[in-house]
Amino acid sequence: MAAVELCGLTKRYGSLAVVDRVDLAVEHGRLVCLLGPSGCGKTTTLRLIAGFLEPDEGEIHVGAERLSAPGAVVPPERRNMSMIFQSYALWPHMTIAENVGYGLAVRRLGKGDIAKRVSEILAVTQMARYADRHPAELSGGQQQRVALARALVVKPETLLLDEPLSNLDANLREEMRFELRRLHDEYRYTTIYVTHDQQEAMTAADSIVVMREGRIEQQGTPTDIYERPATEFVARFIGGTNILRGAHLGDNRVRCAGTTLQCGQGEAAAKGETAVSIRPHEIRLMQSASGAGGNRVQGRIERQVYLGPTRDYLVRLPEDATVRVVADKELDIPAGRDVMVELPPASCRALPM
Repeated sequence: MAAVELCGLTKRYGSLAVVDRVDLAVEHGRLVCLLGPSGCGKTTTLRLIAGFLEPDEGEIHVGAERLSAPGAVVPPERRNMSMIFQSYALWPHMTIAENVGYGLAVRRLGKGDIAKRVSEILAVTQMARYADRHPAELSGGQQQRVALARALVVKPETLLLDEPLSNLDANLREEMRFELRRLHDEYRYTTIYVTHDQQEAMTAADSIVVMREGRIEQQGTPTDIYERPATEFVARFIGGTNILRGAHLGDNRVRCAGTTLQCGQGEAAAKGETAVSIRPHEIRLMQSASGAGGNRVQGRIERQVYLGPTRDYLVRLPEDATVRVVADKELDIPAGRDVMVELPPASCRALPM
């Protein structure tokens, strides 16, 4: 295993910087997720790390070795990396055992060593009983396990995953998120995982790198990213949030939605406009419409949707503001009813504009 370091990494297509001066250090044995919407540069960053693309600026180091720089790129086959693609890329004419052992055969290991290592990794990935089958005879989740086994069997220094679960249905995706984490904990390869799915990132990652327009917007543990977003973009992208825009009054007080909110998190702008973020499940609804003030404001239910364990509300506040509220299923308030909306100070996070 080795640490991976990106220094000022840049990739342009014409005048567009798809990856723009990215600095990132991935400690050995850590699983880091590059997370962001389509077009943010995460897959291009992964392809640069893999050696498929040449950077226009910056360098990539693995351990003490420089692998990429403008005009000097170590080819992918000499990087001791394994990459798992969205499509799995399994050979349809080979058995599962032959697919998994292919990389070892290319490295000219003996047949006995190949058989031993293939048998071991198929057992770990719970695919041993399918060794003599062909990919077309397996489900999507089973094919994903084979792709993982093939990537791990060669004992790479670095494991790269590009949206590996995007082709699976919802139930299989959930199962494989935990399986990926289990295998990482067992082997502790340095892993860089690209996804647009925040639940995958929250489940699998030691650290999440949120990307936007080719740059890193924020990096931190899943807890840091979710509970302490640094920008409105991160707050909206990770978990969804309500954003209320207003004016900073000093002492982390923000005037918005017809009231003055005390913000227990973040630092409001020194002056002028500020945004306040609060998650839907942190807002409280009360059927009494009296007692405004102190982070409470009167609102009106515009929509209610029953979701089984919870109810999802859209509430209209003064100054044409709206908030989404997730409440317990027992709280059943019909549309059109006036309510009191409480936004607890500890849950209100002031964000820079």
